[in-house]
Amino acid sequence: MSVNHIVGTFMLATSAEVQHGVQWYDTAYQIAKRISIQSGLNTETVAAVIAALSPNNKWERNIKDAENVIAAFMCGGISDAKAVKVCTYGKNLAKAIAILEADHCDYESILSGPKVTEFYHCIIGETDVCIDGHAYSIWFGERLTMKEVPSIGKKLRQTIKNDYIAATLFINENSDEKFTPAQIQAITWVTHKRVHNV
Repeated sequence: MSVNHIVGTFMLATSAEVQHGVQWYDTAYQIAKRISIQSGLNTETVAAVIAALSPNNKWERNIKDAENVIAAFMCGGISDAKAVKVCTYGKNLAKAIAILEADHCDYESILSGPKVTEFYHCIIGETDVCIDGHAYSIWFGERLTMKEVPSIGKKLRQTIKNDYIAATLFINENSDEKFTPAQIQAITWVTHKRVHNV
């Protein structure tokens, strides 16, 4: 049933939304790469910082926050980075700083949360699907506010991921395309936002 909801949302996508969704994570990686060149950091480090600062944060602000935290850290260290005002939670700023302190390590263990870890994987091009409140709404088949989205446990998260993978296989078989599950998630996300004026 839920595979149908994902496919149904995909069917509502305009060609521009399909293109936007296909390019979404590639564009995010290029942004991380640009910041890495400016700061002298590894691209994966920057991507992990972006992911850490993403919860409850609009994308444009997410990037600005990442740039500001990185610049402050590079200039004045931990104390300056801690003083940066960000549009996410304090614990996520702490994660971003821990990533900058670590530089070249197992960022997944610092990110720890499944959604931010999935987001990091998708930005750096690893095979994964980012399951957030919007992805849940699409899968569930209704426009839900973030307060209405339940806590997504490990078992439910895997079920939703499997349905995104199944929807991708179905769409590819019927459209002669080679979308990845992350691209289908991104396409349906931008489409869902338009359809429901999110």
